[in-house]
Amino acid sequence: MILSPFEWSIAKRYMLPGRSEAVIALVAGISITVVMLSVAMLVIVMSVMNGFRAELLDRITGLNGHAVVQAYGGRLENWESVLEEVRETPGVTRASPLIEQPLLASFNGRAEAVFVRGNTMEDIERLEVNLVAGSLDTLVPGERNVAIGSRLQQNLGLRLGETITIINPQGRTTPFGTVPRQVGYTVTAVFEVGLYDFDERFVVMPIPVAQTLMMTGDSISMIEVQTEDPDRVNEILAPITESLSGRAIVTDWQTMNASLFEALQVERVAMFFALSIIVLVAAFNILSSLVMLVRSKTRDIAIIRTMGATRRSLMKIFVTTGSIVGLVGTMAGLAVGFLVLFFRNGIVTGLSTAFGIELWDPSVRFLTELPSKTDPGEVMMIAGMALGLSFLATLYPAYRASNTDPVEVLRYE
Repeated sequence: MILSPFEWSIAKRYMLPGRSEAVIALVAGISITVVMLSVAMLVIVMSVMNGFRAELLDRITGLNGHAVVQAYGGRLENWESVLEEVRETPGVTRASPLIEQPLLASFNGRAEAVFVRGNTMEDIERLEVNLVAGSLDTLVPGERNVAIGSRLQQNLGLRLGETITIINPQGRTTPFGTVPRQVGYTVTAVFEVGLYDFDERFVVMPIPVAQTLMMTGDSISMIEVQTEDPDRVNEILAPITESLSGRAIVTDWQTMNASLFEALQVERVAMFFALSIIVLVAAFNILSSLVMLVRSKTRDIAIIRTMGATRRSLMKIFVTTGSIVGLVGTMAGLAVGFLVLFFRNGIVTGLSTAFGIELWDPSVRFLTELPSKTDPGEVMMIAGMALGLSFLATLYPAYRASNTDPVEVLRYE
């Protein structure tokens, strides 16, 4: 829709009302503000929701893989052949043996439920990027050294070099009953992966050390599998699922964390729907401001019509006026949204300090920081929705303006 110089000059005049039209200017300003806030809120909320899902997926699968192959009964015998078969499956990028079992840890009279994890040396080295204290080089077979999560260290109140006692209820049988197995391990490393539950519960040690603690012999608990595409994990591991039917079960990350990710998806859709209503409210604000403008400019419109302006010209003038209000609000909303996302963690910290409450509790939110991941496609959809509704809101006032009868308006002038 291309405007002539005459149409554009009239449109600019209506977009910048004079002092005598302060009410119209106020309503137009409110319309721009509402569009800006609605777009900014949509961008912020959707980016945070996307970031939350992406961070959870990345950190959960970083520790547990995209899937696990677990034997019935919890012990996988002759696992070397199964491991080789999994590694040769097309689409599998990594497969590692793993031992994991819930036990009890104690130190200086304090006790915590923990997950003892036995990893290969290669997998232990991958924790280097999450290391906050100590050294992973000390975790070698034959030595009673372990790495623990930072939250577990805080809960137990221990320091590097001190001994943590791991209690295995499946101990040795004596004439007086089963005596739990208690073994002391030196804490030589502390890691923080950013997931509260993992940092609070996990104790990592080499597989041979874990096998000795749990008295499992040469067997393992499961095989951790990483694939080239987590969203296609079922398709990639279908041959393994069929091959190991009756001997082991293949569980993917979606099944292991089904309730969490389904809740996130439902919340994401619900938030998008709820916030989209605010964009609709912003469009109605544009409509009301244009209706007021048309009513206040009825005499001017009649004069323009008598000067030869066509109905099409008037339609273009008012559609342009309202659309530019929507465009300015949308662009400002995107700018505000990206600015808030950039300083999001500082804003959360500042608000927590100002109000004296913890707005982002890692024990509730799973993650230690507020995440964000902006999807360009979603941003374009949000901007398109705001611009589209703004455009639709201009049609009725523009139609009213174009149908103004100059004879009726100017009869008594």
